[in-house]
Parts: sequence; C-alpha cells; structure tokens
Amino acid sequence: MRSCEAELGSLLVGVEQRGVMELFGYRSVARFLEHLADLPRQAAEVLVKRARQLHPGLNLDGTPIPPLAPATAVAAREGRLSNPMIDTIVSVLRDVPAEHQDRVEQDLLGFAADAGHKQVAALGARILAHLVSDGREPVETEPGRPDRELSLRRKRSGVWELHGRFDDETGARASAVLDALAQRRATDEGPDLRSPLERYGDAFSDAMDLAANSPELPMQAGERAHVMVAISLEDLKTGIGTALLGDTGTISAAEARLHACDCMVIPAVLGSSSEPLDVGRLRRLVPPGIRRALYLRDRGCAFPGCHRPPRHCQGHHIRHWSEGGPTELGNLVLMCAHHHRLLHRSGWEVRIAADGLPEFLPPTWLDRRRKPRRNNLHEPLPFAA
Repeated sequence: MRSCEAELGSLLVGVEQRGVMELFGYRSVARFLEHLADLPRQAAEVLVKRARQLHPGLNLDGTPIPPLAPATAVAAREGRLSNPMIDTIVSVLRDVPAEHQDRVEQDLLGFAADAGHKQVAALGARILAHLVSDGREPVETEPGRPDRELSLRRKRSGVWELHGRFDDETGARASAVLDALAQRRATDEGPDLRSPLERYGDAFSDAMDLAANSPELPMQAGERAHVMVAISLEDLKTGIGTALLGDTGTISAAEARLHACDCMVIPAVLGSSSEPLDVGRLRRLVPPGIRRALYLRDRGCAFPGCHRPPRHCQGHHIRHWSEGGPTELGNLVLMCAHHHRLLHRSGWEVRIAADGLPEFLPPTWLDRRRKPRRNNLHEPLPFAA
C-alpha cells in the first residue's frame, strides 16, 4: 500500500509537469485526483503536496525544481516509510540549510528504520537546534512573497466554511477592519446581545457588502461581481416559499424580499418546464441619483441610535416595490444590513414624516404608545443661513 501510494504521487507530479490543464482540463492535479478517485479535496491536496516534496518539478518558466527529499522518495517507493514519517522528515528538511540537507536526510532515514515518526521528529529538532541555533541566514535582500492562503467551501447543509492563514501584515489589517465592524450596537431597541463570534460573523458579512459596492471591484465576464437569486413574482410578493441562491443554495422568500429592496433586477418569463421564454432588461431598483439623495438626506443608517455611515447601508423600500411601491425618495430610507433585517423581521415600522425625514415606530412590546423615534446621531448638512 505504501509503495502504491508513493508510485501514485510520482505519477501525479509527472502529470503536473506535462500540464494537467492541457491533458485533462483540470485547473490543478489535486482537483483532477479528487474527481478521478472520488477523494475528499483535502485528502487529494495532502497527497499532491507530499509528492511535490519528493519528486522534481518545474517552475512556470520551465526551469527545473529539485526535490527536497530525493532519498526519502526512494525509501517511500520501497514501502519503508509511513506517510507520517515522510511528513516528519520533509518538515525537518525545510528548515535545514541547503548544504546540510543530504547528510541530515540520510541520518533521519537511518534512524527511521528502528524508530517511529515522533522519535524522528525529536531527532530532527535536536539537529535543527545545532545547525540553525541563531536562525537561518537570509539569502535574499528582497522581501519574500507573503504567506497567504484561503479556502471557502459550501457544505451540504448550506453552511459555508472559511479557513485561511495570512502573513502578519494582512492579519493585522483584517483584524482592524473586523474589530471596527464588530463593535457592539447599543441602540434604542436595547442592548446588543450577540456573542463575539456572532458579531465577527456579521462584521465579515458587512465587509463583503463594502467590497461588493466598491467601484474598483474587478469585473467578471464583463459584469460586476454578483450573486443570482431566482424567485417567482408570487413568492416575492407574499414572502412565502423559497428562492434559488447562486447555483445550489436556497433562501426563504422572506430573505429574498429583504435583498430585493436594493438590487439589480432582470425579469424573466419561464415556460412550464422552466425554460426561459423571455428575458427583460437589467434595471437597478435604486438608481445612483436617488442613492446620492438618500446619502444626503439620511447621512447614514436612519434607525434610531445607529452610527453606521452611508457606505455600510442599503436602500429600503417602505412600501415594497413588488407591491407597487415606487422607487422614489419619499418611499426609501437608508439602513445598515443589521437594522434592515430587523425591520423585516420585527414589529418596527418606518414612515416618512411631514418634514420629509424618516421616523420609526417601535413595536408595542417596546413602547405601548408607539411614539415615533428618529436617529439624531448623524451630522446634519452644513446649510448656509
């Protein structure tokens, strides 16, 4: 079994050198192996990563990459090493100066014949302490490429999992942004009872909204990055039912109503077998001119006690557009994602007062008289006398 897996690794590196895209149409050898052998992606990536350390490869410009552990590759092909042992030897050799790698590899392989991978790891640590006691001497004066990795995958339950690792600078910037967005929101609706994990999850969602609304976001196939939500007009009007999110996900019709307050809409007529019969023209519900007027009038989230600036906000239709509500200033109010969601799911109501400014009516459980409330935290426009 060990010999066969080592042989498989050698073959995969060969496929990678010849060009897996040209041979089989896959973006990576790990993706190719995942589909070919019906393996979990992580298992395929681990196998390919291990094989790259044992066998010679090629740079993008065609120049050869020498293997890190060629003698270990020979022992693996003979079935003498377990995968944990191979990983242990490779991890030690990564930190050994190049002029000592061959000798250290032979010492580790000799010790591995009568020891387990934990004992080999301990020997490797002692060797490294002797060879690199003051740290490795830098070989380049130019700064190295930042160490950044990120994976985002959807589970069958519909939950997305995010895993990554970043260099210190990127991590510090991400932490600063999320810290700013994850502050507790003590407003007129009561204290913020979200846990730290929930607050940072909401902060990440807000960061994605900010990035999606940035005019500098790169285009995809000639269009700005977007997520498609497909729903029938009837379900959108009633808020009952489900909508298709992206390619495989689903959200409730009520959630789709929330997002439909400020989005790009393409009406389509489908046949009995869901084939498109007619597709209308793309139109934005809140055009740029009205959006700028909203920014000037509300100065940020209009919900009482909220500090969020306009760039964190969406346009909410007071009377929903699917029910005939017009997309005009008198039917719109600027709200952050958190309070926009609250308004759709609670007893709060919003209306435009006689002076043209939005005011909110709390639910009866919060104020039996339902006295109107306003947000007085945003700086007013500096009008001249």
